[in-house]
Amino acid sequence: MSEGQATYDTRYLFRLTWPIFIELLLQMMIGNVDQMMISRYSQNSVAAIGNANQILNVLIITFSIVSLATTILVSQYIGSKNFSALSEIYTLAVMMNLVFSLVISGILIAFHPQIFSLMRIPAELLKETGTYISIISAGLFLQALFLTFSAIFRSNAMMKEIMFLSLIVNLINIGGNALLIPRFRIAGAAISSDLSRLVGVIVIIFMFRRRFNTPISLKFLRPFPKKMCKRLLSIGLPAGGESISYNSAQICIQSLTNRLGLAVITTKVYVSIFATVSYMFASAVSQAAQVLVGYLMGAKDTENTDRQVRQTFKMALLITLVVSSLLFIFSSQIFSLFTSDPQVIALGRTIMGIEIALELGRAANLVFVRSLQASGDIIFPIVVCVISAWCTGVGIGWLLSSVFDLGLAGIWIGMACDECLRAVIFILRWKKGIWKTKTLLEE
Repeated sequence: MSEGQATYDTRYLFRLTWPIFIELLLQMMIGNVDQMMISRYSQNSVAAIGNANQILNVLIITFSIVSLATTILVSQYIGSKNFSALSEIYTLAVMMNLVFSLVISGILIAFHPQIFSLMRIPAELLKETGTYISIISAGLFLQALFLTFSAIFRSNAMMKEIMFLSLIVNLINIGGNALLIPRFRIAGAAISSDLSRLVGVIVIIFMFRRRFNTPISLKFLRPFPKKMCKRLLSIGLPAGGESISYNSAQICIQSLTNRLGLAVITTKVYVSIFATVSYMFASAVSQAAQVLVGYLMGAKDTENTDRQVRQTFKMALLITLVVSSLLFIFSSQIFSLFTSDPQVIALGRTIMGIEIALELGRAANLVFVRSLQASGDIIFPIVVCVISAWCTGVGIGWLLSSVFDLGLAGIWIGMACDECLRAVIFILRWKKGIWKTKTLLEE
């Protein structure tokens, strides 16, 4: 599908979802493949990459602020049949994320020791974590560009193109790891990730030039489009704030975990990898629904918007329940593929049981938060997320792990309480229908 060919048929949802699901799975593998392949050489390296990724995940959300706003705004413009401003949006989004990425790279390279200190990363992990994050930081601009162009393709319902490109990037990363990790260990894993992303950026720019009639050029920034920039930020900052708050809370939770010993840190790293599989489908279907909600709201079709979101929620909940339950049932066998430590395997099984409740709550949050954002209800999700993530997720996690001495299980119960509480709040918010009165486009 290209610009101007939006469809409002709800049966289209699955056709959009499966390429996003595979794309997300492949994107997840870039970081996680590093951990899995280096686990043959050092468990410390696994923990080092896990800590580095906690920091990177928060900062990469800065790029998602613009990318998310681009997806929402472009989909509404397409839904309203207004294509005149698309080149301006595309150019502005690319340039903003490029600038953001260069600033963040400089901060990470210069101040990562201070960040490590705040996170209480164990001394034996400091050198490897610093090496990994420095090399990845040098290539952050590649990730920023890739995310921006992916948002442009996704808002035009071109999901398959990004899926195939993600496959290419991951194959290059795996090949690079196989060549570089044996010789350079954790530095080789980081270099391989950067090189694979470089190829991805080159290919996606080529694809954009071939598939789109809306050029990206600096001429669209002269004079600077202040109104469009303000509109992107008014959508992206609050929407991205929800993710920033959540991931900042995750860094705090990681610091709680770092006090529990290396075996617990390693367990959390593996559980986080397997947990990603649980919510991958919910994330994919909610992203597909976000684009369709943008189309429908741009066309002011609130009745079909509501129907679409309810169907998406049921689908996400069912698949998440099945996947998370299977991961729990076979958790011992799965953990045994990556470690022989009985303490890690036993603790991992306990956490995967708690993970079922956590993922059901997260599935609801993904669907309703993205639908609220796409419909224009931007502020409410960030307020709820900030309060719940810190008071419930971090607060209860700290209480159960430190005061009641439940360790990692207590931390996971706190996160599950956070996800489930927010799920209830967002479901009630959607049912109230306040989103029907919102608008993102100029009247």
